[in-house]
This record gives sequence, C-alpha cells and structure tokens, in this order.
Amino acid sequence: MAADEPLATLQVRCGGKLGGTIAIPELLAMTRKARLYRLHLAQAIRAQDGQDDVTAWADVRPVADDGEGCEIALSNWQNRPVRVDDIASYGERRTAIDRHLAELNARLDEQQRIISAESTSVETQALAAAMNEVPGRPWTNFVAIPGSSHRQPMHWRLLDGVNVVVPGSDRTWRAGLLPLGRSQVAARGFELYLVADQPLDVPVQVGVREAKPAAAIGREVAPVLRQPIARIIANAETIRTRLAGPLADEYADYAADIASAGQHLLGLLDDLSDLEVVESEDFSTSPDHIDLSDVARRAAGILGVRAQERGITLDLPESDESVPAIGEFRRVLQILLNLVGNAIRYGPENSQIWLRVEQDGSRARITVADQGKGIAVEDHEAIFEKFERLGRSGDGGSGLGLYISRRLARAMQGDLVVESGLGQGARFTLDLPADI
Repeated sequence: MAADEPLATLQVRCGGKLGGTIAIPELLAMTRKARLYRLHLAQAIRAQDGQDDVTAWADVRPVADDGEGCEIALSNWQNRPVRVDDIASYGERRTAIDRHLAELNARLDEQQRIISAESTSVETQALAAAMNEVPGRPWTNFVAIPGSSHRQPMHWRLLDGVNVVVPGSDRTWRAGLLPLGRSQVAARGFELYLVADQPLDVPVQVGVREAKPAAAIGREVAPVLRQPIARIIANAETIRTRLAGPLADEYADYAADIASAGQHLLGLLDDLSDLEVVESEDFSTSPDHIDLSDVARRAAGILGVRAQERGITLDLPESDESVPAIGEFRRVLQILLNLVGNAIRYGPENSQIWLRVEQDGSRARITVADQGKGIAVEDHEAIFEKFERLGRSGDGGSGLGLYISRRLARAMQGDLVVESGLGQGARFTLDLPADI
C-alpha cells in the first residue's frame, strides 16, 4: 500500500506502481509465501535498478490484526554497477565462435582472390570444389549478395558480416573476413568463413553400421557435432554477457558453466580432428608471410577475457615491434592459443605471462613464459607426447595440445621446445624460418 525510499523508487523502476502489486520478483515471492503460510520470513533478495545491481536483506512479517497484509522491512541495502564485459573482447570471442561455426573456410590473397577453400558440411562441398577448381578469382564470384549492385569485391570492411546466398542452399549465410598479416589497412590476405543462420539438419541413421576407422572423426563425426556444440556456446555467451537483457549473477554463472563445458567438448573434438590430420601421411602446411608480433597480439585478444577473469596480465610485444616469419597463419595462431591457454589455465592467479619475439639470422622465434609451478627437466620431452598430462586430471585438458603443436611446428620447418624447472615457471619457444 505504501513504501519508503529507496524501495518506492525500485518498485517503480521494476515496472510497478505505488499501491499496486509488488514488482520486485524475489520480494513478491517472499510476501506471497508469508501470507499463505502465515510465516515470518527473512532472506537476501536481489533486483536490478537500471544499471545498478541491488541487494538487500528482506524481513517479511504477516500483520496479525487483519490476517491479510504483511509488513516488509529492508536492511543492508547496497547498490553496485551491473557487470558489463568489455565490448571489444566480446567481439574477439564472437569472431572465434563464428570460425568454429563456419561450414566453409577459405584463404584469400590481398585482393580477396581465392587461394584455397575447405568445406565442413554437405551444403558447401560443391562451393568449395568450385573455388578450388578455379583459384585466383574473387570469392564474391561464387556467391550472391542480395540487394548489392556494386562492383565486387568491395573493400573487405564492407563485406565483413554481409549476408550471402550459397548455391544449392536454402539457408541464409553470413560472410566473415579476418585480415591476415601485419596491418588491417594493408593486409597480406584474408581468411573467409561462411556461417549459416541455422544448423544443418542431418538425418540420424539407425541400425548396425560397418565400423569406421579413427580417420572418420574429422570427416564424418566432427562436422555433425561441431555446429550444435558451437551454437550452444554462442547462446550461452550471449546470456552470460547479458546482451539479451539484465540477468541475475547466478544465472550468468550458470551460462558461463554451460559455455565452459561446451568449449571443453569443442576443444576435445578439435584436438581429435587435428590429431587425425597431423598424423596423416600426406599432411603439409601452406606457408604464409606472417608477423609473429601480430599473431601474438591476436592470440592475446582471443584469450584476454579468460586471463582477466583469473587476474593474469598478458605482457605483449610493442605495437611497432615486427618479426616477419614464414608459416601458415592459422596453424601458428593455433599453437599460440594452446601455449597461452595452458599458461592461463595452469598459472597462478594474479600472475603475469610474457610473449616475446626475436629474430636470429634466418630464424624467427616467439616465446611464451609464465609464472607457474614449472616442469621438471626429466619431463621436458614427455610433455610433448600424445595424451601426456603429467598426472593432472579434471582440468579440462586432453593431453593432445602440445603434441599437436610440436607436429605443426615441425611441419612448418620449425620446432617447439620448453625451458623450465620446478618452481621456475615455463618458457615455450616456437621457432620458424624468418621472412628475409
């Protein structure tokens, strides 16, 4: 019927009115329960007042004389700003998620002309085959851009995020362009990825099937599982970052747990697929002209939020520092994501991780150093073995990351080594041919 400040203002800002039904959900539930059972109830409540998160201790006591109403007293009232994640960091995470969702990835030169294309779904196989059959043509020649009459290809920034029509598909697709090289202004090429607005409806075949070799993981199993898992992660991240609207902290935490579990499953699936690739007899990499400083900053951008959550500082190469190297961009980025991700996962909270680059004659190197527990000298080679985790369990790792990373480094005419001792942290160094 009546309320003092600041409860009266909170009632109005939650969509209610003075004299009307209580508009604060948790307080309304307490009051209804107290009236129904004639009980004196007390507990903490939470609400959102615009951009503030409000917490208070609520004491709801039925009024004895009329048998209908309740008296509500609030204490320990606190206002805190609603947590909002950094928008730039969120954009980096969404780019990483979109690349996982992509059903077609292509490597483009600086003029957006096709170098190579790879499909991960039935609907994009013909498109990838057409791109690979006639390389050197702009990627926009192979798809249609509804409502655009401009000469193609346009500047990459105008095409990043544009809707396209894939021949033979009824789904709506979105194109993403990731510039490669030292500068986004004068990129040395691009990574193109196409993401559909809906997952592919893959029929489930029931019955006894002939056993498939392990090599079927990347070809058959991964494309079917990757899309739904990645969409779970994307939706959970949208909820966690409150892009869909205000949300209580505990529900944002639930969404974070879902996203984390999805990332673990997706990471395991990617590790098994990569294991299949790097162990194949015909595996090779495509050499690119890259800048190790640029790749280091990209890896840190993708993992920056995870480091921030643990209070870990990433010390990166200076913006004007450049170490040109020869190596496949996405494979070098994959190695650095593994190294930095491990340093964040196993390093102590509120510590520091250093990424340092150098050129020594014909070799280019990048080192990732942490302040973790370190690795015993006798384990320096064992840690690069398949499924080796040095006794760790329950931390979400697969024991494949370093094994795959070293195989990738050596396939690019380089190597991956570690320097460490117990209690001394670890220094992982990726060595590649210098671009001279």
